Amino acid sequence: MKRVVLYSMDKCPHCQSAKQYLEQQRIPYRLCNIKSPNGQKEFALTRLRGVPVLKIGDKLLKGFSVNEFNKLFK
Repeated sequence: MKRVVLYSMDKCPHCQSAKQYLEQQRIPYRLCNIKSPNGQKEFALTRLRGVPVLKIGDKLLKGFSVNEFNKLFK
């Protein structure tokens, strides 16, 4: 199974949608808050701006789309 990391911020509605989806599907994931010092460093490595960003294995998904997520997660 591919490892999933969700880069998010508090009060981000799209991040909440991604979290809800992962929990409903019982997909284990690690939450990385990009406002924390460690989260900022880790998120900087993605070279992306804006959240949510999902890291699925070694692929990055900017924004949250169920279809795109499922393509990368399979």
